[in-house]
Amino acid sequence: MTTKIHTVADAQGRPVRFILTAGQAADIKSAPDLLAGLTTGGVIADKAYDSNALRDLIDQTGAEAVIPSNRSRKILIPHDAVAYKLRNRIERFFNKLKHFRRIATRYDRRAIYFLAALHLASAMIWMR
Repeated sequence: MTTKIHTVADAQGRPVRFILTAGQAADIKSAPDLLAGLTTGGVIADKAYDSNALRDLIDQTGAEAVIPSNRSRKILIPHDAVAYKLRNRIERFFNKLKHFRRIATRYDRRAIYFLAALHLASAMIWMR
């Protein structure tokens, strides 16, 4: 079984929260759980998280949604391209995770053990 890692990170690209989902699950389904209880000035996400429901949820919290429109959207919603460039911080975090062999090769058979390894690796990244 494959798993996807969904992460909320702070402005410096350090992880705040993780959710694991099945590899074949849509990314957008995990977004409300990730954002629950968080206060932020903005949410930067990729095209996989483009939905009206998520944009409404982000607006209700008073944050700005910086999400490029999906190709299939009939009316494109503009986004702040300068702010979107900050998304590379989360990509750099995922690159740092891959320095931990246990995470990169996914030795763990059960998702709960993999999540524990993610938390341990993230704590080590925070301490650097």
